[in-house]
Amino acid sequence: MNLNLIQSKLSEMNTPKGGSQKANEKALSFWKPAVGKALVRFVPSNRNPENPFTELYFHYGIGKRTIISPTNFGEKDPIIEFSKELRKTKEPENWKMAKKLEPKMRVFAPVIVRGEEEKGVRLWEFGKEIYQALLSLAADEDVGDFTDIMEGRDMKVETVGPDTTGTAYNKSTILPAMKTSQLSKDNDEVEKWLANQPDPTSFSKRYTFDEIKQFLVEFLNPEEEAPKTESAGDEFLALPKTQEAPAVKPQANKAFALKPKETIAEDEFEDLFN
Repeated sequence: MNLNLIQSKLSEMNTPKGGSQKANEKALSFWKPAVGKALVRFVPSNRNPENPFTELYFHYGIGKRTIISPTNFGEKDPIIEFSKELRKTKEPENWKMAKKLEPKMRVFAPVIVRGEEEKGVRLWEFGKEIYQALLSLAADEDVGDFTDIMEGRDMKVETVGPDTTGTAYNKSTILPAMKTSQLSKDNDEVEKWLANQPDPTSFSKRYTFDEIKQFLVEFLNPEEEAPKTESAGDEFLALPKTQEAPAVKPQANKAFALKPKETIAEDEFEDLFN
């Protein structure tokens, strides 16, 4: 039996089929806890050795796409600029809309999954609750720097499904291993893991300021809604009411559920950016 051939075939079968190369690459670069128990080790980030966590902000529910905010790259975000203008008014509905439009934080960290070390470093994406739990563990003097390659700690991740959570989503909890341990006893393996890590910003398409602004215009004024009435107020941010539009389903982690919304005239919208 040709074991090299067998290994090649196994790798081929484990590689996701169909879709774009970027989608396949993402599937191989991320780890998502399945229902049950797992043991993972957080690895020092090769982008910021002092902090393994990368905070990124995304807009969900603006049309049928997830938009990575330009603020992650030090650039202006038209959706955030629009939200700021809405908050300058005294209208409660404007404030509600501003809150819905704000980008939502997701956190990414490089991990090694015990028992799957051959897959290398992958990214675990999680939200505020897991993030706070991990920060609390790091701040606990009895735990400390759990990413230390010589005296860090593995993390026990236990995940329950919708039948337990009572929602449509899984829920994970984290506990540190009682004993400290090495990341690996193989120095070459450690060096490889520290050097080869996925970049969490590389899996999201970056849109230009003008593209995102257009997405926002289309979101605020969907074609299926009725035209604005002539009785609307004259203030440039007044949002004339139209017929109710169906709620838009967010594309990730139910960041927010949009209620029937109001529209803003395109010329008034453009004034916000001039």
